[in-house]
Amino acid sequence: MDELALLTGLLERYSPTDQEAEAVAFLVDAMRAAGLLAHVDEVGNAIGVIGDGPRQIVLLGHIDTVPGFIPVTRTGDRLNGRGAVDAKGPLATFAAAAARCVGRDLGDRQIVVIGAVGEEGNSRGAHFIKERYRPAATVIGEPSSWEKVTLGYKGSAWFDYSVTRALAHTSAQTQSACEVAVGYWNAVRQWTQAYNAERPRMFDQTLPTLRHMSSGSDGFSETATLRFGLRLPPGLSVADVAASLRELTDVANLTLIDGVAAYRGEKNTPLVRAFLAAIRQSGGQPTFSVKSGTSDMNIVAPLWGTPILAYGPGDSSLDHTPDEHIDVGEYLRAIDILTHVLTHL
Repeated sequence: MDELALLTGLLERYSPTDQEAEAVAFLVDAMRAAGLLAHVDEVGNAIGVIGDGPRQIVLLGHIDTVPGFIPVTRTGDRLNGRGAVDAKGPLATFAAAAARCVGRDLGDRQIVVIGAVGEEGNSRGAHFIKERYRPAATVIGEPSSWEKVTLGYKGSAWFDYSVTRALAHTSAQTQSACEVAVGYWNAVRQWTQAYNAERPRMFDQTLPTLRHMSSGSDGFSETATLRFGLRLPPGLSVADVAASLRELTDVANLTLIDGVAAYRGEKNTPLVRAFLAAIRQSGGQPTFSVKSGTSDMNIVAPLWGTPILAYGPGDSSLDHTPDEHIDVGEYLRAIDILTHVLTHL
């Protein structure tokens, strides 16, 4: 397998959420050519398998990206393109490392590479596969840099808020719908500040973000709407935060759109130890991280109950940015590390 051509080809096939089919077909063809048994599953995920033992090692990446095409160019070791970091770089690392294991004695293991669809949306790919696999170990494909493994991700909860008020003259001493909505958002922020007051670590805090607001009138009443989300730390469930936020209003509709709990994996597992050893063997100083975003780890880990971590080349601060790029040397080094893990785990 030409490992650089694999990553470049994935980047050249623009695949924002719900438009992944061309990139999926490319990845399946590349894995098949490298000797993996590869196919597209019922919801559009790319699947590649080697080995037939009972102990599955699932390498779960995602092939969709956020919108915004970035021309694929290379200058020295810098490779630019949408998804270079989040998360086609990690996914290509998975496929390339698995391809290096073709023909090797895997014993009782089976390696399954998954390029999941929809991770930047409703994670339909991960929701589909979570009921169909029961791995002994799982690696999630997200950027961590080649020397670092990620043990956990915050959860999230997204809400729609809507309030309607009868129209009144602007001189009347009554709050408009817009003023009520602004007051509610301020109350949400005050609630999060109170929750965070005794939690100095960022991973233990809840972080609010307002993503959309609008207002309108039909001549008799006026309506104001908000869409906002909260990043949730371990210990704060989606149900609990929804109940708390509903207590902040009795004049509006608050609808929970979607939510997933935070997840943090264990440090002392054979999987973690294998990565630490591989990174040290490559001359690195391994470290751990936890992330304030979410990933497909939040969806599959609670059900699978497997040793799990996230790994992949790339600087996560470049996620979703116009400057998204990856260092080719780091990408190739990450393949070396993951290959060592797969052959020694």
